[in-house]
Amino acid sequence: MEISGIISAIIIGIIIGVLGRLVVPGRQHIGVVLTIVVGIVAALVGSAIAAGFGVADTKGPDWIEWFIQIALAALGIAALDRSRGRR
Repeated sequence: MEISGIISAIIIGIIIGVLGRLVVPGRQHIGVVLTIVVGIVAALVGSAIAAGFGVADTKGPDWIEWFIQIALAALGIAALDRSRGRR
């Protein structure tokens, strides 16, 4: 992966993390850094899942890929919030 790909993955991960956090109702007890990390992981895993289903490269915006990535980010944020909320 080239440096431009890494930088774009980080930027997209930040956006995905913020959108995933907005989807989860209520207040989350995780920090900004964990939100960004979850977003980056969700973006990478979501892209792989979308490629596996053959919906990663479509004509126009890749709405299905974005939906998968945001859903994964929301699941990751909710899971981290639950694990950190019990402490």
